[in-house]
Amino acid sequence: MSETAKSRAAELSHLRSRDFANGDPIPLPLTMASIFHTPGVESGIDQYGRYDNPTWRAVEHVLGHLEDAQCVSFPSGMGAISAVFFALLKSGDRVLLPADGYHATRAMAERFLKPFGIVCETRPTPTLLDGGFEGYSLVFVETPSNPRLDICDIAAVAKAVHEQGGILVVDNTTMTPFGQRPLDFGADVVVSADTKAVNGHSDVLFGHVASRNADIITKVTDWRAMAGGIPGPFEAWLVHRGLETLEVRFDRMCSSADTVAQRLKEHRAVTGLRFPGLNGDPSHNLARVQMERFGFLISFELASEQKAEDFINNCQLIEAATSFGGVHTSAERRMKRGDAVAPGFVRLSIGCEPVEELWRAIEKSLDKISG
Repeated sequence: MSETAKSRAAELSHLRSRDFANGDPIPLPLTMASIFHTPGVESGIDQYGRYDNPTWRAVEHVLGHLEDAQCVSFPSGMGAISAVFFALLKSGDRVLLPADGYHATRAMAERFLKPFGIVCETRPTPTLLDGGFEGYSLVFVETPSNPRLDICDIAAVAKAVHEQGGILVVDNTTMTPFGQRPLDFGADVVVSADTKAVNGHSDVLFGHVASRNADIITKVTDWRAMAGGIPGPFEAWLVHRGLETLEVRFDRMCSSADTVAQRLKEHRAVTGLRFPGLNGDPSHNLARVQMERFGFLISFELASEQKAEDFINNCQLIEAATSFGGVHTSAERRMKRGDAVAPGFVRLSIGCEPVEELWRAIEKSLDKISG
């Protein structure tokens, strides 16, 4: 971790205390209110729960500290993504999406952007630069891509997109601000599903938009207020609590993923292993340049659909679940979610269990399907 990242991590839990008065609670209070006391002039104060809430502001303050940017929170990652699209795009615009990223982003564009006259096209993450970006109003990338973990060069893409007058949006869900900082490489907007590692406890849906462009933040904030896609105060409070341990959890998960990936590479049941931290992985050299850690996601293939299901279901320290980034190690056979992958393709999300115990459970389950 860089010295800057260490400094941000150290300061994170103390951000609120800078404005404390004697007797203020150190943990974040939960403000459950839809209306506020507004006698006389109403500017500069909370008025109505669709526009603002003190608990949101606290979460956005912490996220902004980590992103070094202004942040706007949403009730899910897809809420954040859709807000960017609907706030920044208009009829006649062209959008480029990753062909191999999270499927819901493409589905939303196909079903809801196209009817408004927005042209939506796709391109694979590893070859995103091929063909250039002329005519695109917005380019959306997800790096590493979910679920294959391919990577694109954020700085090179940002430069090329900006030369054509477009906006670059990066989905940084898989990495968090502790693993990768797309805004530092020239991205205009970062979106994240904080449902995953940012919250980390698999008990809330949440998302955020981050940007250093004040006009973009204003448009996204106005969209949230008018459309009503707002987070609940309790959900915001849970995410704030999760953020206070993000650096510790993320460090443990990434370190364990390094260990597990190296050992999976040697197992006879595993083929098609992808992890950016592995020497020889197609993404490794670029990952070393633009990622501070290699993440906690690993993907690989087993011989068949049944073997993949048996591996997941018979491992005592793996939860069969469709999300990732929680304290529990989880896995999913992604073909059943509609991804264009082999029947035995597995996405493995490493959690916070002690790594040697976790590996023994994984190895035991793999040995059973390959015996």
